[in-house]
Amino acid sequence: MSFEIEGKLFRKFDTESKSSSFQAREFVIEIQDGNYPQMIKFQLTQDRCALLDDYEEGHPIKVHFDLRGREWQGKYFTNLNAWRLEKVGGNDAPQRAGVSSEASDFPSADDEPMGMDTDDLPF
Repeated sequence: MSFEIEGKLFRKFDTESKSSSFQAREFVIEIQDGNYPQMIKFQLTQDRCALLDDYEEGHPIKVHFDLRGREWQGKYFTNLNAWRLEKVGGNDAPQRAGVSSEASDFPSADDEPMGMDTDDLPF
């Protein structure tokens, strides 16, 4: 299940190598919720760590993410795994060097071709 949220990029952290085959990068966005702003921490993993490079702290951002949870040694952890970032205000996400948009962005319903008969199934 995927979610999206808009806020201001409050803080971005450097990419960390967690093991020889896994890397992660965290960032925090600030959202307004009633009288008090909320600081929400997300993580990017593997080749998606580079998605954050073209964004500046203090600027509005839209985050597409999934909820992930796991148990480890009797403790439970929840991660907000970001998989797509967009600039807010009508601009699309910036081009990212080294990360192709096909590999880093999941298709949405808006990507579906309109007005074409694409049913080529043989049954």
